[in-house]
Amino acid sequence: MDQYEPYCLADLFFYDKLGEKQNEASDFSFSTRPVPENWIRHESDVWMYHAPRGEGTLPSQGWKIHVSARLDDAERALGVIWDYCVPRGIVFKYLRGRSVLLMRNSKAASRGASGKLVTIYPRDENECEVILKELDELLDGIEGPYILSDLRYADGPLFVRYGGFAERRCAGKDGELVPAIENGDGELVPDVRGATFSVPEWVTLPPFLEPHLEARNSVRVDEMPYDFESVLHFSNGGGVYLARDRATGERVVLKEARPHAGLDVIGRDAVTRLRHERDILERLSGLDVVPALRDYFTLGEHHFLVEEFVDGNPLQRQLVQRYPLTKADCDDARLAEYTEWALGMLGKVEDAVRQLHERGVVFGDLHPNNILVTSSGRLCLIDFEVAVPAEEQAGTTLANPAFLAPRDRRGLDVDRYALACMRYYLFAPQTTITLLMHRRKAEQLADLIAEAFPVPRAAFDDAVAVLLDPEADPEPSPLTTLPLPGRAPWPDVRDALHRAILASATPGRDDRLYPGDPAQFRDGGAVNIAHGAAGVLYALAETGADVPPEHVDWLAARALSPDVGTPLGFYDGLHGVAHVLHRLGRRQDALDLADICLREKWDRLSLNLCSGLAGAGLNLLHLGAATGESALTDAASRMVELCAERIGGPEDVPELSGGDHPRAGLMHGSSGPALLFLHAYERGGPATLLDRAADALRQDLRRCMLAEDGSLQVNQGWRSLPYLDEGSVGIGLVVARYLRHRRDEEFERALTRLARVTESGYFVQSGLFAGRAGIIAALAAGLHARPETHPDPRLDAQIRGLRWHAMPYGGGLAFTGDQLMRLSMDFATGTSGVLLALASALDERRPTLPFLDAPAVPETPSAAENASAPETAPGGLDHTTTPATPATPATPATPATPADGPSVAPAGSSGLIVGPSGRVGSLAKDSPHT
Repeated sequence: MDQYEPYCLADLFFYDKLGEKQNEASDFSFSTRPVPENWIRHESDVWMYHAPRGEGTLPSQGWKIHVSARLDDAERALGVIWDYCVPRGIVFKYLRGRSVLLMRNSKAASRGASGKLVTIYPRDENECEVILKELDELLDGIEGPYILSDLRYADGPLFVRYGGFAERRCAGKDGELVPAIENGDGELVPDVRGATFSVPEWVTLPPFLEPHLEARNSVRVDEMPYDFESVLHFSNGGGVYLARDRATGERVVLKEARPHAGLDVIGRDAVTRLRHERDILERLSGLDVVPALRDYFTLGEHHFLVEEFVDGNPLQRQLVQRYPLTKADCDDARLAEYTEWALGMLGKVEDAVRQLHERGVVFGDLHPNNILVTSSGRLCLIDFEVAVPAEEQAGTTLANPAFLAPRDRRGLDVDRYALACMRYYLFAPQTTITLLMHRRKAEQLADLIAEAFPVPRAAFDDAVAVLLDPEADPEPSPLTTLPLPGRAPWPDVRDALHRAILASATPGRDDRLYPGDPAQFRDGGAVNIAHGAAGVLYALAETGADVPPEHVDWLAARALSPDVGTPLGFYDGLHGVAHVLHRLGRRQDALDLADICLREKWDRLSLNLCSGLAGAGLNLLHLGAATGESALTDAASRMVELCAERIGGPEDVPELSGGDHPRAGLMHGSSGPALLFLHAYERGGPATLLDRAADALRQDLRRCMLAEDGSLQVNQGWRSLPYLDEGSVGIGLVVARYLRHRRDEEFERALTRLARVTESGYFVQSGLFAGRAGIIAALAAGLHARPETHPDPRLDAQIRGLRWHAMPYGGGLAFTGDQLMRLSMDFATGTSGVLLALASALDERRPTLPFLDAPAVPETPSAAENASAPETAPGGLDHTTTPATPATPATPATPATPADGPSVAPAGSSGLIVGPSGRVGSLAKDSPHT
């Protein structure tokens, strides 16, 4: 969630960076101070970078200094840093304004990155020591949050950590590219930026830092009268722990608060809120719906509140376990049973809130994770840090976005709004922040709930009245007249989707063309298929829209001059853009992009479809065949060979997906290479490619689990996934393609179970990669080994189900993106992905995701004959190939510059260089590491 909330600040309807509001965000006076003539300043959404020109280069990694400061001390701290670093030629960066500092120190912010106002880049350890000693005196009296990833220097706001200065990347534990540093053997390894201080094993802590490490380790938790048993929750404000009172043996909950950290919207830190929570619990003492207060103490600078341990499960967890519409075996009996439970639970929640109101307290943060239910049926509200006395008539300062009351609701009305949201949430567990974008959505959701569950529509009348503002929402919702999927003719739905997408376009902006997921503001995100312009234009073109030529020009111009760090992959990078430009008739642009990709170190890419060799190989197979450029086919053949060499056997992957392990699935797992092997086989490759495809698919099936409803889903340990990108149906599509070439009883059984998830009646999100649209696209693309007659009742039900997330925009029809906090138009998460999925089922053109169309007939006589033919290399096609070698880079790499500072080119440099891990590197641009 922390990656989405900052992008909700700039616009009510779309995720956006501060962009047009940068001047408002840059309210530190130093953001507009002129830099000396011999200095470079570079601005990003978050940081202001400053570096001297022509003063030599920094090392690629080393000890970096961070300065922490609370809001009230930030300007003074920046003044000290500026006056110190500029005369000495020291590279530094700082957050651009108070709103950014507040955002990065909020309760939802990343624990590892929080607290940093300034970063300073010393040239060596000696300079690091001098800077720390001198700044420690100059910054005396300035206070700030503790930076958890760093070692504190003395008692002030200075912290240090060993890490990367230059932008370098390598594959992380899950196979994706992450920031990297060089280990003692000269190899790139992940630059771990966690919430605890650590020193890489090949690095020696400088002697001048040893006393500060000893001071850090001198604070011991065994000094408190409680024994820790486990961690229940972490936030940027502190942790929540299960412990045992040594004196009484009672199990208790300890809530920790870090000073100056975990800020809310009015700037209160976690300590201020914890003290406030203690006072509220004292006021509510004796209520069974509130945990009893046991103790309050401090250890070091941290504050701890001790309360009764309520041995219950959060209501959210119970809802997930019970909710019937997500189960493939849902029937009327289960719907009736769940409805009875939900209405009964809602009554208990309303009664608990009523008891608080009788004591004159507004809870202020009501949501399912703040409600515990014990096995005996006791219901208890927890987390009172934002609760307030009712007489203050206060608004909400910190709350779950799904239950956040509008600013016009104050006092008891804050809880009444959240209770109305709760009534919806128990039957439609989607983030109801969509109501802030279009409050009349409440009426349609009530209709859909009454249609799906045995609950009268009148049961939501009061909730609708609470959620709507008659003055602000006098007109009926456009959703009553807009053509909705499953209700209106396809051409009308298609045109409504086109209208919304095109109405959202911002061709005057350089950073994005269509609004989408926040990922579009990261490396290459503005142009790629998943979140950028390429994916939207692909969906528009495939569904017959009149694609504005200036939008295609926008895409081509930016892709052909890629920024530093732009990935090469198919869904996240330039290979995908090349594919789309070719589809749009820009043959030469597509070939130029392919050439750019082949001049980089593409052999270092991971294997997957989204960002790796599988997607690149599929694109080059396609472009080579379409353009007759044999060099592209040769490079594709080499990519097939590399995937075949590296994929391993069925048991060479763990049984869990994600986290510290490589991910499974179509986009990020082994199904992507399997799809590449199948395409290469279909173009005349040997039957050994089918063997490698089978091995790859068995790797992904190994990471699946059988759910209670009989469906097979990807197992992440804490959840299971049915989706297109890294879940059941994505794997199922490739299994189905494999079965069109070779019988396999194990795969046939698996496919039946993988496809069973399409019988679920509800998906929390609507998107293509991780939502209902992906289920629709998979059914339409042939998820089953043997085609079924149409109409498929599963497909029709899923199309109707898109009404849950439909929203009006720009005179047309739009859909919410991931996390459902804003609309999205992108391919992976938003409206254009829904458009393509619907077209794949309803349009006579039957467009599909790239490479998931009906398989070609193999050019070989048969699999059996191929198997007995003389073997070629695993990736060999039906003609003699010479493995492609990446072209010599235009210019040699230059000395490293700060990874999170500006990348400064030497005089006279130009052109592309070899990127460190399959990404574009450019010497002609100033671009910070993100």
